[in-house]
Amino acid sequence: MVKMRLMRMGSKKAPFYRIVVAESRAPRDGSYISEIGYYDPTKTPTVIKIDADAAKKWIGDGVQPTDTVKALLKKSGVI
Repeated sequence: MVKMRLMRMGSKKAPFYRIVVAESRAPRDGSYISEIGYYDPTKTPTVIKIDADAAKKWIGDGVQPTDTVKALLKKSGVI
């Protein structure tokens, strides 16, 4: 099954996340199919940058976002 989820990047105690489409059995920071955006909670106004067209295409193809990614998509106005 393919999922839309977060991939942790950054250094210790300073994380940022890429929003990726990946196989559900792949490791959290392992291989992925496509990168569609990023989320940086460490900045003072939280930064959420998502390619809306790509996200809608993947959701239309049946990709299930995780709960966190679904909340980020709603916050950024994609869904």
